[in-house]
Amino acid sequence: MFLLVCVGDTLAADPTLREKLELLARAYPEGIAEVGTGTLTLRDGGTALPIDDGRQKSHAEKLASGDIEDSLSQIYPLGACAKPPPKDFDPGRIRSEALMKRLYGGSAASARRDLVTVNWFGERLMVTRRHGVAKALQSVEAELTSRPKLKRYLVPSAGTFNWRNIAGTRTLSVHSFGAAIDLNTAFADYWRWAGGAKSGAAPYRNRYPLDIVEIFEKHGFIWGGRWYHFDTMHFEYRPELIAIARQAGASACR
Repeated sequence: MFLLVCVGDTLAADPTLREKLELLARAYPEGIAEVGTGTLTLRDGGTALPIDDGRQKSHAEKLASGDIEDSLSQIYPLGACAKPPPKDFDPGRIRSEALMKRLYGGSAASARRDLVTVNWFGERLMVTRRHGVAKALQSVEAELTSRPKLKRYLVPSAGTFNWRNIAGTRTLSVHSFGAAIDLNTAFADYWRWAGGAKSGAAPYRNRYPLDIVEIFEKHGFIWGGRWYHFDTMHFEYRPELIAIARQAGASACR
């Protein structure tokens, strides 16, 4: 199934912030110890992180320096459907870099220590073992193996671990933590490549079968094709956003 334009807006009963935070904590039980009043305590023994930095931000400012509350502010829609996202709808692209560093490592050397090798259709990819990322990607590969017609979209992979900033920004990519994978670039569409870096907008396009998206989502990964600033080859492990979507009943097919 390729790009399917769905009628109507995504309908979702937005969980409260507290409910979202509890789902966040459940998604990373080895990393998050407690959801407090205004702070998140992690198991690394470091200082508790503020949930809300108290700043009113534009969408661009959330993308550049989001806090934990910002990272949970948009509900990701699930399912084997897609449509052009509304302006500035970027669920998951807004991240708390402070939290990501505490979960996966605050430097390239730290993140690299937890990398393991995962088979990806004959390729050997390096991803983090933290928080079940490597196991989840292995599960994706195992399920997709039974769909041989999809293989040409999946390999060669355009990469996993790479400690770097997102193009055109000063914020780290999730690839920096070994928790993301890019698929075969021959089918990729990216808002910057489509002229979005100059105009601020780009015509949405997707060429990946949405069966692939559904399988990744089943195992805790979100898809960059859901974003207004779309990146259709990109998947990253964000099980908290999948859990919130399920609780909210957020479907991409409504």
